[in-house]
Amino acid sequence: MVLTALRGALGFLSRLPIGRDADAWTAFAERPIAFPLAGYPLGALVALPLLVPGPPATVGIVFAVGVYAVTGINHVDGVADLGDALVIHGDAAARREIMKDTTLGVGGALAVALVVAGLVAAGSAIAALPARAVLLAVAAEVGAKAGMATLVCVGSSPHDGLGAGFTTNAGPRALTPVWLLVLPAALLAWPAIVPAAAALLAAAIATLVVLRWARAHLGGVTGDVLGATNEIARVTALHVGVIAWTHW
Repeated sequence: MVLTALRGALGFLSRLPIGRDADAWTAFAERPIAFPLAGYPLGALVALPLLVPGPPATVGIVFAVGVYAVTGINHVDGVADLGDALVIHGDAAARREIMKDTTLGVGGALAVALVVAGLVAAGSAIAALPARAVLLAVAAEVGAKAGMATLVCVGSSPHDGLGAGFTTNAGPRALTPVWLLVLPAALLAWPAIVPAAAALLAAAIATLVVLRWARAHLGGVTGDVLGATNEIARVTALHVGVIAWTHW
């Protein structure tokens, strides 16, 4: 069932033609560990453009394009919706309502622009580092997926929807195996364990910040919050990893 859940995770978290059947989806929704497990192959795929020779600025753009070619843009929609909710005045219900609006507001546009620019900048920085620094991209992807799993384990959804489909199937006890599965992402970067570990820690902290804000301003974890967490945690992990590598 773990392999079935992994297929479901890959189908949901990427554009790969796998795991789109009902059994895979059900297994995935019931097993948070599938999130970080999926981060390893997805991280390896998104890291490939960083190995292509070229000017760092160009590699950074190709890296950002590659990330969304592999993972799709569903999570970016969460960033846009969260950005719109962030800038409006009102209670949790009003913020959730604005997130349902298909019109992109200024807050959402700015949030998406910052995330994409962050990816380009991180890719450019990694391209200027030794080749093994591409493993930071793997660590960041695993950390981002573990961030989503963390919200699933400790969060609750304010209404029926995609978020509730995950949060009702898991509890805090599932956090331990989730983060144990994250540890190999740091070990794979040997001898650069410190920068990779810093990237993973940054993803965890970014996740907790989003969780706290979502609880206070949205009433809980929605599908948009899950998607936005993935994007925010990834970018944060990449930049902290690069900073740690530079000073390591």
